[in-house]
Amino acid sequence: MSANSSMEEFEALLNESFEIDTPDEGSVVRGKVIAIEAGQAIIDVGYKMEGRVELKEFAQPGEQPEIEVGDEVEVYLRQVENARGEAVISREMARREAAWDRLEKAYADENRVEGAIFGRVKGGFTVDLGGAVAFLPGSQVDVRPVRDAGPLMGLKQPFQILKMDRRRGNIVVSRRAILEESRAEQRAEVIARLTEGDAVDGVVKNITEYGAFVDLGGVDGLLHVTDMAWRRVNHPSEILSIGETVKVQVIKINKETHRISLGMKQLQADPWDSVEAKFPLDTVHTGRVTNITDYGAFVELEPGVEGLVHVSEMSWTKKNVHPGKIVSTSQEVEVMVLEIDTQKRRVSLGLKQTMRNPWEVFAETHPSGTHVEGEVKNITEFGLFVGLEGDIDGMVHLSDISWDRRGEEAIQDYRKGDTVQAIVTEVDTDKERISLSIKGLDDSFTEAVGGVKRGSIITVEVTAIEDGGIEVEYEGAKSFIRRSDLSRDRAEQRPERFGVGDKVDVRVTNVDQKTRRLGLSIKAREIAEEKEAVQQYGSSDSGASLGDILGAALKGDE
Repeated sequence: MSANSSMEEFEALLNESFEIDTPDEGSVVRGKVIAIEAGQAIIDVGYKMEGRVELKEFAQPGEQPEIEVGDEVEVYLRQVENARGEAVISREMARREAAWDRLEKAYADENRVEGAIFGRVKGGFTVDLGGAVAFLPGSQVDVRPVRDAGPLMGLKQPFQILKMDRRRGNIVVSRRAILEESRAEQRAEVIARLTEGDAVDGVVKNITEYGAFVDLGGVDGLLHVTDMAWRRVNHPSEILSIGETVKVQVIKINKETHRISLGMKQLQADPWDSVEAKFPLDTVHTGRVTNITDYGAFVELEPGVEGLVHVSEMSWTKKNVHPGKIVSTSQEVEVMVLEIDTQKRRVSLGLKQTMRNPWEVFAETHPSGTHVEGEVKNITEFGLFVGLEGDIDGMVHLSDISWDRRGEEAIQDYRKGDTVQAIVTEVDTDKERISLSIKGLDDSFTEAVGGVKRGSIITVEVTAIEDGGIEVEYEGAKSFIRRSDLSRDRAEQRPERFGVGDKVDVRVTNVDQKTRRLGLSIKAREIAEEKEAVQQYGSSDSGASLGDILGAALKGDE
């Protein structure tokens, strides 16, 4: 073997040992701690190379370093030799390299990773994932916004990796995803324990317009405002306060969405079961107005039982008025039960039924002929409406305004707001109508013909001669005698036989108060006289002529 060839071999061996023992800069190598001094660990990384690492690089955040002489550790070889002839090594960077490998695998497998929050940065926190630093956005810290993250600092806990970019050294993690997952598991566990119909205790966590969220031990249920009480609840805060423990019944569990509906009123007796017994038809009760609408007012008879007073049952007299003008919210009112429908949970109530019908009251206190006074409320083409006591109106028909003038003409004298006097002529309680008369006030006719009855013989004065008969007057009351009534003798039925100013005896055939007219007849008087004469002086059959009888009668008169 020549010295030349052996030299080559030795060189090759040497090179080989160099290649084996001299690791590449920028890789992770194993080394042994040979000494600890001045806050540093001296590590032999082989091939007669030693390096120093600060002890704090061996510590977890917030913990003491765990390192002793003789420990084998992985370090990152940054430089084979520095000015002091030492290797430049870093535990931190070795940890980071190892951590990235481990984290990339966890990210690929969607596994959780351990870490600790150690710092606060803009928009979130920094997390040490055992060598690699990750960013935890503020929104990913907890399920609900966290006001103080202090207690979470430095705690070892699991995180979920949301994003990784090794080239840029970026890792984004979430703590919230883990909490939600465990909450979902917890929810599923709680929901599995619950069955519909169960009565459970819960704590009120949140109150909204429409209800309250109640924590049943890791899972929230919604208690809707309509399920809190049998009575009407305007806002849940009337009944509940946050943090309060309440007994609720599980009404419904939706297995897909894990939503739980709760109720409180279901644990109390339904007041509707005893409505018919407590509030018989036609009985009167005191209730409180809870709500007013265009079509009526709701009145609470007892907690949980409301009835509707329809607008048509509110007042006898106010017909087209908004219910809010008659009653006000929270007012106590007396109502009568008109109808009950337990199926539909409806009670119909009446307000006006607790007061007497004003038309009936008026009819009792104002018989026909009673004198009344009131204000003209309205003027229509068929008459005047006059306000009367009891908030009701009476009507004076056109034909009842004046004796002498046409109604259309007479009504022109009146204006809205005028005070008028009239007499009651009729009260119809069913139709709620009161008929009045203004012309009925004028009783001059009654005075004039006061003693005159049907069959009376009176003396009248002729005031006018017409073709159809004669016009006559009695005590200021005018009448007309038709041709056919001027005489029993047809030849004498001539108006021209009479002159204005003549006095004539006539028989009263009719006294009409309404038209203020007397029915008069000369013919009727003659017939009556003949009957009387025959009765006194023998029958017309005895042979005596009418002339004889009348002659005798006249002689007797003399």
